[in-house]
This record gives sequence, C-alpha cells and structure tokens, in this order.
Amino acid sequence: MHRQHTNATTPEEGEELSRAFGARVRRLRDAAGLTLEQLSQRSGVSRAMLSKVERGEKNPTIGVATRIAQSLQTSLTELVGGSVAGGAVALLRRADRPIFRDPETGFERHIVSPATGGGRVELIYHALPPGISTGLLPAYPAGTEKQVVVTIGNLVVEFKDTKQYLGPGDALFFQADVDHAFANHTAEPCGYFMVVSRDR
Repeated sequence: MHRQHTNATTPEEGEELSRAFGARVRRLRDAAGLTLEQLSQRSGVSRAMLSKVERGEKNPTIGVATRIAQSLQTSLTELVGGSVAGGAVALLRRADRPIFRDPETGFERHIVSPATGGGRVELIYHALPPGISTGLLPAYPAGTEKQVVVTIGNLVVEFKDTKQYLGPGDALFFQADVDHAFANHTAEPCGYFMVVSRDR
C-alpha cells in the first residue's frame, strides 16, 4: 500500500503504511470484540498472517485484504485509509490518492473517490500488469453491485461458470455477491475504472 502516484515507494514509507493498515485492522477487530482466532475463522486467513498484518510486518495480497475487510464488515477502502471526511464538497488530490499495491503481483487498487457516500458508493481504478490476475475474490454481501469500464488493454472478468472479455471502452455491470476475478492475459498493461455500490 502506498500513496504515491508512481510505483516508487521508499522502504520507510512502505513500513509506515503497512503499520497504518495493520493498526486499522487491529482497531476494527478490537471494536468488534473479536480475538485473532475468531477473525481467522471468519475470514479464512490464518492467525499467523493476521498477526503479521496487524503488526505491520506483512502486506496482504488483494484477496487476503478483501477477506479481512469483509469479515470486519467494512470496505477495503476504509482499511487502506481512503475515507475522507464528508461535507458538501470533498476533494482528493491525485498525489494524496490512497493506493493498495499487491506485493506479489504488482496489481494496484487506486481509491479515486474523495467521499464514499457513507460507504454506499466507491470509485476505484485498477491497474493490472501484463499476465496478472487478482485471483478469486470472495463474494461481496448481497446487494453489492460493480460496474467496470476498461480504459486501456484487455480485461477478463471471471465468474464460476462464465468469463466476460472486455476491451478499451467496454463496460460491464454485475451483482458482486458471487466469487469473481479480474485478469489480464495479455502482454500489455490493463487499466479500468470500477464503481462499487452497496445497499446500506
């Protein structure tokens, strides 16, 4: 996770952001009255991994981070630190955009929304390097919808029994209460905007 709009992050910045992410996980776990073991059972993430994440010793993959967020009944945006205080107008400068970077794949999840409408709507930009998949992401709670529009490259959105192939300018809507994955099977980068909306 980093807040730079380049891929360069100093080791010190990376450690600081990992600690901040871990502290948010710990704070939400404590607020929910959950032990590490209980959070592990809810999320399917090992107790050892959760402990390392909370201590800021390990950056989780996008799949692990998503499972942690869902088991804490929050969004990944909130865990990454993308919640901006509301008001009639909210501004998020590009240089301050929170970015989650998967340490294993280089996948990036840019939080574009300066405000999330009380957690109901998020605007996100995903950057998928060549030959990379997010891996299967867990189903979101019922009532969650995703809309995707590809800006560069080619994207495959994978579901249990089907795949949707999208090129630049193509858009897809789907109910996100099923396991799904985003994949770039080409030798070129892929980028796409995604709107996530939730019933609250």
